[in-house]
Amino acid sequence: MIRNLLLLLLIASVPCCAQRQESGLPPAPLPTRAPLELSKLLQDSGQLPPSSGAQSAPGAGTQLKPLLNPGTATTPITRTEAEHLALKNNPRITASHLLALAAGQVTRETRSGELPQIYGAITAEKAEDGSRISSGGLTNSRLYTHAGAGGTLTQLITDFGHTRDLVATNRLQQKAQDQTTVATQQDVLLATDEAFYRLLDAQSLLDVAKATVHARGDVQNLIQALTKSALKSDLDLNIASADLSQAQLLQLDAENAVASASAALAAVLAAPPDTLYQAVEDQTSAPPPPPEADSSATLNAAAQTQRPDLQALHLNAQAYHKFARAQELQHLPTISALAVGGITPVSPDGIFVPHWYAAGGVNLSVPFFTGFRINAQTEEARLRQRATEKQAQDLSDTIARDIRIALLNAQTTFRRIGVADQFRNQTAQALALAQTRYKLGLSSIVELSQAQLQSTQAAVAAVNARYDYLLSLRALDYARGQLAP
Repeated sequence: MIRNLLLLLLIASVPCCAQRQESGLPPAPLPTRAPLELSKLLQDSGQLPPSSGAQSAPGAGTQLKPLLNPGTATTPITRTEAEHLALKNNPRITASHLLALAAGQVTRETRSGELPQIYGAITAEKAEDGSRISSGGLTNSRLYTHAGAGGTLTQLITDFGHTRDLVATNRLQQKAQDQTTVATQQDVLLATDEAFYRLLDAQSLLDVAKATVHARGDVQNLIQALTKSALKSDLDLNIASADLSQAQLLQLDAENAVASASAALAAVLAAPPDTLYQAVEDQTSAPPPPPEADSSATLNAAAQTQRPDLQALHLNAQAYHKFARAQELQHLPTISALAVGGITPVSPDGIFVPHWYAAGGVNLSVPFFTGFRINAQTEEARLRQRATEKQAQDLSDTIARDIRIALLNAQTTFRRIGVADQFRNQTAQALALAQTRYKLGLSSIVELSQAQLQSTQAAVAAVNARYDYLLSLRALDYARGQLAP
């Protein structure tokens, strides 16, 4: 009986001894030499404050210099303002618009062949009167000293549709370039939206990171005070300091993301690269819900008729069809009228009588043999037409795929908003409970650290879910060919 009692006392004394040993744990080991030298370099550069002593906890008082200077002037901008600035300033849009204007001038150049061609000339000639031309150069075979002025008129009567089809080809190409301009505008708009929502997301993540640093800093300060009072161990202080350092790393990444997103938005808006924008979300209207899952066929049918890049390919295919017909019509004759007239006020006596001239006629030109040039030009145009039709078919299939993927992304990101908000609320409650339990000594620092980590992840997920959904709606409008400011 006495032996059993002694055994029970021995077993009960083991946790007490272990607790005494735990309370007397040695402090955390010091870092190695290389991190100490790195910390000294950071202190010398002003990015880290001087160390308060060897007894200070890791991470305590290490306030890093922010990447973004709070005093730097920022330019607030909304998505609509960014889109209008991009349409106004982006050089891609300007270049595409100029190419469309150039295509219009090509149409005028080709149509000029159907209009009268009038040329004027003034000729003064000094020659040995009556001499002959022994080789090419002047038009008359016998030369006389004279001076004259006159003009020539040429009018195409018919080339059996060759010029008319060339004009139709250029008009179709001009319309295709106009559609390409619209497609370029939508590309720039989508790039602007991506940069804007990336900046908005980075700003929100920076706010989350700052709040996380502040909250974990409070916890670290509390545990540091409890450690000095011998109510908590150095292990708790080390874990809290590690959590604070993790939050500071998140803040650094968020600051870098804000600066990078602002630079990307400035590039799209053709602004100076050092311009710092502040994205402002429009809070007046809630985002609409995504289209239904079974509306993919309807959206695809509308996109096939509204996508400007697909319409440009269709117009180019029609242009090559007209061009092939125009090239084939070169086998037919060309009939044109010619007229000349003028005066010769200076001339030898009795040679230019009277002192004026005029003539008219009709010219018929028939290409009997051109070395198969016309056949080759016709076949080239037909091959280009077939290649453009295949490109349009491939783009049509790609549009159908993009519509389906964009619709699925919109529905998924819309559902993620509700799940992310629920996750954030649950982790907020869990964090509050973990903090209470830890202060009462009912849980360990590991449980509190895990609750802090989940709360931060939930806040980040909620931010990403919202802006991913807004961007997915713009991507769906782009796939449908309906993206506009």
